[in-house]
Amino acid sequence: MTDHPKSGAEPAPKSGLMRHLPLIIILGVAVVGAITLKDYISFDALRDNREALIAFRDANFVMTVLAFLISYIVIVAFSLPGALVATLTGGFLFGTFGGSALSVTAATIGATVIFLAARYGLGEKLKARMDASQGTVRKIKEGIDENQWSMLFFLRLVPVVPFFVANLVPAFLAVPLHRYVISTFLGIIPGSLVYSSVGAGLGTVFERGESPNLGIIFEPHILLPILGLSLLSVLPVIIKAVTGKKGL
Repeated sequence: MTDHPKSGAEPAPKSGLMRHLPLIIILGVAVVGAITLKDYISFDALRDNREALIAFRDANFVMTVLAFLISYIVIVAFSLPGALVATLTGGFLFGTFGGSALSVTAATIGATVIFLAARYGLGEKLKARMDASQGTVRKIKEGIDENQWSMLFFLRLVPVVPFFVANLVPAFLAVPLHRYVISTFLGIIPGSLVYSSVGAGLGTVFERGESPNLGIIFEPHILLPILGLSLLSVLPVIIKAVTGKKGL
């Protein structure tokens, strides 16, 4: 009878390993992918295989759509290199709006996978520590909780925030899943439209032997509207800071 508590306590370490296993797998695949796939998921690879891709799309449209979605989801879920090239490929194969719709859908699904893995592995523990903390850390946590929508949209809209960072930070701050999914889907639409439109024009670029302008998102006529949306996303936070009111 006295041995029962010991036997019941033994699985705890295994449970901890299982909790971290999804995130460990993602990080491991990300490292391997960064080393091995950089030459395969690139603009040069798209340029060299463009005719084969178009021929396959024309002969197997539904299969091409499914293959594109699955590939994009895997790239984002495992933080592999090539998300930008994948967005260009979507525009190249399916046009500006078709490519953008597929890219946004796949990126949202992939981002949700890594969000859930990170939250399952570390998010709950970090949230508990922040909730139990005092002073500055507690104030930061409370400020984020009061302005989650603004924070989430700001992370997605600002072009300088790396996508994988925007995937992980909300998980560590215990953001509700529905807020994360909605803000991810809507927040990445502007950037996806920009790069899908670049991809849609790659046919002409290839014919001229040129390279696409991948810095187009930083040009004033593109960047200023996106920054305007970013400012709108944090407007409630600014109003609260100025007026001292909460719950706006």
